[in-house]
Amino acid sequence: MEALLPQFTFLSDQALQGNKNFDPSAMEDLMKLFEIESYKAWAALELEEEKQVKGAEITMQQEEDYFDSVMETAVDEFRRFEEEMEREAKAEREDHLKFEISEDHLKFLHVAFVKLYYL
Repeated sequence: MEALLPQFTFLSDQALQGNKNFDPSAMEDLMKLFEIESYKAWAALELEEEKQVKGAEITMQQEEDYFDSVMETAVDEFRRFEEEMEREAKAEREDHLKFEISEDHLKFLHVAFVKLYYL
């Protein structure tokens, strides 16, 4: 389009100077060329915008997939942690019950021993 500007300047100067060789149809043809060049530039911008939008959509999808993967991994890790904590709590309760039983047995044995000793 910039290449057309010198031609436009030349034809404008001819028209302003009243040059008898000036052909108004040449100016009309030049304006049509400007219109064509403008359309080409607009189409190129549209195409570039579509490429950028498509690229952004692809990047967004990749980021969403990565986020989903990270979240899935985190949830799986949390579930494993939760299961292990439940196993540890259960084992601790069982150990506590064993200790209570052992303590009760010791009390029973102590009472029994005292009774036997004084018999």
